[in-house]
Amino acid sequence: MAALVKGWWWATRPLLWVVQTWDLDGRRWVRALRRSPVRVVFPSGQVVERKPTGPGKQPQRAAAEASPYEQQPKQPLQVSPTQTPCTWEESGLRYDKALPGDRRLSVMTIVKSRPFREKQGKILLEGRRLIADALKAGAVPKVFFFSRLEYIKELPIDKLKGVSLIKVKFEDIKDWSDLVTPQGIMGIFAKPDHVKMTYPETQLRHLLPLLLICDNLRDPGNLGTILRSAAGAGCSKVLLTKGCVDAWEPKVLRAAMGAHFQVPIINNLDWETLPNYLPTNTRVYVADNCGLHAQAQLSNKASDHGWVCEQRLSRLHKYEEEVEEEEDDLEPGAGKAWLPELEVQSYDLDWTEAPAAVVIGGETHGLSLESLQLAESTGGKRLLIPVVPGVDSLNSAMAASILLFEGKRQLRVKAEHSSRDRVNH
Repeated sequence: MAALVKGWWWATRPLLWVVQTWDLDGRRWVRALRRSPVRVVFPSGQVVERKPTGPGKQPQRAAAEASPYEQQPKQPLQVSPTQTPCTWEESGLRYDKALPGDRRLSVMTIVKSRPFREKQGKILLEGRRLIADALKAGAVPKVFFFSRLEYIKELPIDKLKGVSLIKVKFEDIKDWSDLVTPQGIMGIFAKPDHVKMTYPETQLRHLLPLLLICDNLRDPGNLGTILRSAAGAGCSKVLLTKGCVDAWEPKVLRAAMGAHFQVPIINNLDWETLPNYLPTNTRVYVADNCGLHAQAQLSNKASDHGWVCEQRLSRLHKYEEEVEEEEDDLEPGAGKAWLPELEVQSYDLDWTEAPAAVVIGGETHGLSLESLQLAESTGGKRLLIPVVPGVDSLNSAMAASILLFEGKRQLRVKAEHSSRDRVNH
């Protein structure tokens, strides 16, 4: 019986001493364990005795008292390539938090209007990537609206000095944005001047003696795609005549994917002043993006085929009717003198002998009479893109891409031939 009692006593004996203390602050019992020091044996044979950590000791202090072998060196802070080494605090930048009824928010309701943008000389950009491209190119920011401070900290700090930074609710960004998933940051910039812009070095090295003229392009998506193709082909300049959609319209900006800050864009030009923006001896070619007469036999007169699809000839018919009314007073053979005569040429034949400019007409209104007259005065031609009979027309953006990259191919082939000739001689 004594043996059983003795065995039971050892079985219920605690393995560690338990000390009960009274916690005056918490008014409760605290059970603390007394632990003996732990010895740690390292592979080198060194023995380090680690002191136990009590209830009040923080893990950070315990880690500081550990072996130097267990402490990892601190890594330097990684600075984003788009940021300057200085921190947000060192730059002294400050931002405001918009309150309900803040009058500064009202500008976002009218900045999308083209008359307001043209009168005030402002543009609206949305998204971190597009805003970063604009800042890199030298565009001047005025106001930034953002929903999270991290979006502003990702931008170059040295470009934000003097800019009004306003933090708003994400719901406000959603109300202003046309995107399904807004990116949480929008900026109002001064309208960029192509002369003062700084374009990417890689883009400047690949510029070609090739220009693009947009004539009556009304669709924002088409214009944005055309600008993107112009930047990809290496166009030296893009000229937009009056009647085109605003190049800085938000839908055009989204479709162009940053092309506005890669190639010079000159907007809202009159046909009388447009030749001033062309290099000397530039030949102007007009694109046949219709294809209705592609199966016809080529002739020396473009008037034998028609300029554009029949449903797009309303403006030319207007001129024709006015001329016919005056023909009665003219001598025989003097009628229709207004109609320019251009040779028709397949788009894949050589047409890049001199600096070349390609005119792309809109799908609704087609080419203007002024563009045809400019092509005739510079010795240009009509570039025909053949399509399968029965196909109504090519998309304007598609026609522009075909012609621009064909021009790039022709210029590359000429450069290769010239290089071989220099080596052989």
